[in-house]
Amino acid sequence: MKTTNKLKTIFGQIPDFRRTHKQLYDLESILLIGIISVICGADSWNEKEDYAYSKEDFLRSFLDLPNGIPSHDTFNRVFSNIDSVEFETCFIQWVSMLAKLQPKEVIAIDGKTIRGAKASGKKSPVHMVSAWANENNLVLGQVKTHEKSNEITAIPELLKVLSIKDTIVTIDAMGCQTDIATAIVEKQADYILAVKQNQAQLYQNIEDEFRFGENIATSISEELNHGRIETRKCSVMTNFQCIPPDNKWDSLTAMVKIESKREFKNSDKPIETATRYYISSTKAKPKDFQKAIRSHWGIENKLHWTLDVAFEEDASRKRKDNAAQNFSILNKIALNLLKNEKSAKVGVKSRRLKVGWNNHYLIKVLNLIKV
Repeated sequence: MKTTNKLKTIFGQIPDFRRTHKQLYDLESILLIGIISVICGADSWNEKEDYAYSKEDFLRSFLDLPNGIPSHDTFNRVFSNIDSVEFETCFIQWVSMLAKLQPKEVIAIDGKTIRGAKASGKKSPVHMVSAWANENNLVLGQVKTHEKSNEITAIPELLKVLSIKDTIVTIDAMGCQTDIATAIVEKQADYILAVKQNQAQLYQNIEDEFRFGENIATSISEELNHGRIETRKCSVMTNFQCIPPDNKWDSLTAMVKIESKREFKNSDKPIETATRYYISSTKAKPKDFQKAIRSHWGIENKLHWTLDVAFEEDASRKRKDNAAQNFSILNKIALNLLKNEKSAKVGVKSRRLKVGWNNHYLIKVLNLIKV
């Protein structure tokens, strides 16, 4: 199968940590069974072994397995010990075959904690920072940090390895840092960064800009959803008065204010209001800023939520060595393929069941990789 050959070629670049004379299974076969079994619904090492035994004839059609099926202990040991940085590098290379990023496409960057993956003696569980291409429905890459506060250092590392030219990178207030803005501009991309009180002076300056400024462009949208009326007003300012010309924000072009109001029909709930601020290096109309900012939440709804519901990632207790990080990559390989197979009009969780039952559908999903 050409597709699996391509997978083996890419992920076969990962160095094998094992002693040659003790190898019963080649690393490429273990990795490929690991990838395919996760696509087909295996969420544990035992389930990987069970899947492989149940599909042994199918797997032997494209894998050389002279010593039979690897045990669950073998899967555990291999994925706990292979170099996670090398695995991530191969993952990013593989994603580049799927992704065709569009100009001005939103690339949302955000972190997610794998709550069950807390090793004994560690203060906090593993935290993954990921990049999500909203229009492509693809995870572009990830890096690991042990605490959410370390996102500030993890984000530049992730940006280094991504090809994001001509896109718009959106990050929440944790990523509103001058170094991160510069790193995005150096990748020939634009940024939209949320601003909160972690940048107190900038926040105050933006408030003053919109309080006293002139020539403010605006757009208003209204939606009725599930008994709620949601009104959003987007205001954009490009002529700054309160921001000094020698500010340290690389290519700062626009300030954005989003005012939202949520009213509940047929309910006694009080009206909810919120005001949020952003800075950006791109030039756009208010309606386009509003669309890009709303697109950022695709990383929560389409990625993080799906990983928890369809892959039960939050409940994962894989803690040893690199296991949590590497299994997170397996989940994202599976998610990228399943999200982009559009013929089955069901959710990702149901697609995992279908692909596990039907070898023809599995081949169809794998063939999303162009060879």
